[in-house]
Amino acid sequence: MNSKDELRVLEDALQVINAKAKELGLDFYDMFFEICPADIIYTFGAYGMPTRFSHWTFGKAYHKMKTQYDYNLGRIYEMVINSNPCYAFLLEGNSIIQNKLVMAHVLAHCDFFKNNAYFKNTSRNMVESMASAAERFREYEFEFGRAKVESFIDAALSIQEHIEPRLMIKRGENLRKKRQKEKERTCHAERIETPYDDLWELEEARKDTSKDSEKVKKFPIEPEKDLMLFIIQHSKELEDWQRDIMSVIRQEMHYFWPQMETKIMNEGWATYWHLRIMRDIHLDETETIEFAKMHSGIIQTSRTRINPYTLGLKIFEDVEKRWDNPTPEERERYGRSGGEGKQKIFEIRANENDISFLRNYLTKELIEEMDLYLYKKVGNEWKVDEKDWEKVRDGLVSSMTNGGYPYITVQDGDYNKNGELYLKHHYEGTELDVYYIEKTIPYLHSLWGHTIHLETVLDNKSVLFSFNGEKSSKKFI
Repeated sequence: MNSKDELRVLEDALQVINAKAKELGLDFYDMFFEICPADIIYTFGAYGMPTRFSHWTFGKAYHKMKTQYDYNLGRIYEMVINSNPCYAFLLEGNSIIQNKLVMAHVLAHCDFFKNNAYFKNTSRNMVESMASAAERFREYEFEFGRAKVESFIDAALSIQEHIEPRLMIKRGENLRKKRQKEKERTCHAERIETPYDDLWELEEARKDTSKDSEKVKKFPIEPEKDLMLFIIQHSKELEDWQRDIMSVIRQEMHYFWPQMETKIMNEGWATYWHLRIMRDIHLDETETIEFAKMHSGIIQTSRTRINPYTLGLKIFEDVEKRWDNPTPEERERYGRSGGEGKQKIFEIRANENDISFLRNYLTKELIEEMDLYLYKKVGNEWKVDEKDWEKVRDGLVSSMTNGGYPYITVQDGDYNKNGELYLKHHYEGTELDVYYIEKTIPYLHSLWGHTIHLETVLDNKSVLFSFNGEKSSKKFI
């Protein structure tokens, strides 16, 4: 079969798969597929998007993934972009049945992007935004020198995960509160005028001035989680082009964050539906065997890491079964009438993220069936540390809190009344990597321009790491 014939077969298959997905209840944006050679799709995989600013870390990621592909140690079958319309890139060299499975998988991903609450506020035109940003970065390289721009990007990327993903939601809530207060003031202003109104206005002005003076004493007024935004807004060290670069990196992290916090759900959802779609469409004997081999490879488990495809699939199937056929106790206790499995998994898809997904639906039976456990390094060996199902579940949930990154807040932006930056790591049982701390603090100093302090916990003792631009120090506090 030549390439034109294969494309015709794939186009026909896509129509069948698309119709079957809609028949089963999936709701997705218009889809566009493109077949790409390995070097292109692995470039997309390294950058996370088809177009993005250039940086050596992306080249490092590309080299690693492409080497795994070349030595048949790993393979990217597709890449899908969260956009409207939705774009997916298929690996050149995939067999027809592999591309059929991938297309079914991708349609479910698109359904998840469109309908999950955590993607509600993500931009759907990031491909264009990233392309525009990449062009500006190239102009900065031409104007200020490539080495200077790349060095600054190094510093910005070192803290890119320290954002507040819900900031836009919080701002919306604050705006509504502000409007309500303005409305109340307007209603108050409609009261009957008296000769003493100017005195009341003076008193209100005095109170506002007093409040402002109190606010100045503490900066920020409350601890702030969005370290990126805090530096963008308050650093006196940054030039406009540097603020632009940091703003772009922060915006891109906001785009990728929902994918990080729904990885298990998203992959489980896509696996659940590619399995059902492929079972419902016509496959010949050869295709059936190849599909079974590919699917088993996707859900293959490991002793040392969680397979999100398998765990997500198992939970969705278990929820569907339990809501379709509740036990007498579940019928009485939860009011489940039965036959509600599909409705329930669509409800979960719309409202949950990985943390609530695991917390609410990862059961003792599933943990025992999948033989999940927690492990840690004891001496020079890795050993199983915990098998109790609730502790295993809670350990998995804990590892995904804040996207799996340390929770660090800005405590004081004028520490010692000298413009120093004081950060606090909110310790929850997992220590920071000291080597990473000592490498990252100098980057922070270059962004802030004054001494950096980071409070954390080591060996159950509070420790303060500091860097003044020349040397690092560490002391117990």
